Amino acid sequence: MSEAITPDPRAPRDPDDLLAAEYVLGVLPASERQAVADRAELDGALQARIADWEVRLAVLNAAYDEGPVPADLYPRIEAALFGDAAGSSVPERAPIRRGFGWLWAGATLIAAALAMVLLFWPQLQPATPTLIARLDAGATVFDARFDGRDLRVERTGAVAANGSDYELWAIGADGIPRSLGLLRADHEALATGELEEGVTLAVSVEPFGGAPGGAPTGPVIAAAPLTRSL
Repeated sequence: MSEAITPDPRAPRDPDDLLAAEYVLGVLPASERQAVADRAELDGALQARIADWEVRLAVLNAAYDEGPVPADLYPRIEAALFGDAAGSSVPERAPIRRGFGWLWAGATLIAAALAMVLLFWPQLQPATPTLIARLDAGATVFDARFDGRDLRVERTGAVAANGSDYELWAIGADGIPRSLGLLRADHEALATGELEEGVTLAVSVEPFGGAPGGAPTGPVIAAAPLTRSL
């Protein structure tokens, strides 16, 4: 005998619950979405389901700030999901009364939402700010630029003296310097991991090969905080 399948507690529980999930995800055609909004004003149970799904799906928006949306974005999403019918009146869907029909509708919802995400992901991605810092040591200047992945440092001026190296450090809120690498070439690309706005970059003069103990030992010749590029 086959084992009973345990329903996923996160999935829509019934047709109205599925409708609320579709409404919150934004995958309904405009006419159906308006119909759900009108019904929710009079139907407290549906309104509660919508509020519940807004809480459950809030994590999808947590990483994004509000921003302007291109005027043609929503019509393009509708066209991608519903074809030519998106721009015309959409016939009311037949109610799903019993059986597993609404489960198939749930699978269709997931597929449609996935298609929407894949198609419009570049436009939905929050822009990663570029952080910059100019470390001026007088005879030598270091211009740093962090694009969210790599830190690129351009040196203008004198190289380190024989037997010495310039070493770059990041100093966060804890005040502990963290080595980001040596600056030997005119242009360096360093894989630094995460760097945040306000972190201080500093350059010290160290013995050739870098500070032996993982902390600056020589003089710090320049320092500046990372700020957003205008």
